[in-house]
Amino acid sequence: MSANDQVVRPIIIKKKIIKAAGHHGGAWKVAYADFVTAMMAFFLLMWLLNATSEEQRQGIAEYFNPGIPVFSQTGGGDGMFGGEAVFSEETKVSSNGGAVGDRSEDRSGNAGSTGVMEATDGKGEAGAGDGNAEFTEIENMFRGNSGESWVEDPLLKHVATRITDEGLIIDLFDLPDSPLFDAGTNQPTEKMFLLLEMISRVIGAVTNNIAISGHVDKTPEEGATLSGFALTGGRALVTNAVMIESGIEPDRFTRLTGGSDRTPVGEGAPEYRNRRIEITLLRKDR
Repeated sequence: MSANDQVVRPIIIKKKIIKAAGHHGGAWKVAYADFVTAMMAFFLLMWLLNATSEEQRQGIAEYFNPGIPVFSQTGGGDGMFGGEAVFSEETKVSSNGGAVGDRSEDRSGNAGSTGVMEATDGKGEAGAGDGNAEFTEIENMFRGNSGESWVEDPLLKHVATRITDEGLIIDLFDLPDSPLFDAGTNQPTEKMFLLLEMISRVIGAVTNNIAISGHVDKTPEEGATLSGFALTGGRALVTNAVMIESGIEPDRFTRLTGGSDRTPVGEGAPEYRNRRIEITLLRKDR
């Protein structure tokens, strides 16, 4: 076959259409949202730093990094500790005077940036030198402004406080499934040791004298071989010894008593609530 006889094949041109790539998912949205959240938190922090004083910032710092395992409310105010940490060196306060008016108790609420409301006399004016403001400051450290500081530390479910003519009473009491002493003995449980150490650190910041009394309910404790007075008196002595080991000066203790079951908390209170140790921070005139 000659070259002229060859079949001429047609030239075919193919056009390849390249489609645009699809999206790569929504992961970038998560990263962007995290970035925006971080920026919002940053600008909020900058605003707070500009809107608060140095004392208030110190109070906020103590809230998130307390020196003791209780609710430490200073608020950066000019109260008992003047905005300093609870256990700043050389920080001592005292309370003076007796009762206020005809009241047997002062249950002053909390107000203002310091978290403390000044005690008032019968005329509604701030009472000078009655010591209730200092007691209220200490009470706030156990109760918090909401009265529920046990949320911050479960140990504080065993603690109740009240202010009377005699001073600030700190009640340490049993719970149904959590006793503070081994049944029928003077041996403190681990929780009692921790509570006494914590309380010693708090009241170590003041100079008031201290009284301790032990109490039980009317139901004899299992395995008890001592009378109610001997048992509660022994528990008061042990409490005194543990507090001294925790740093309280021995000469601050003026009274150690055992009340047996003769002074219940009150009508309607559960029986376990009467199994308690009362630590009283006395007024300076007592």
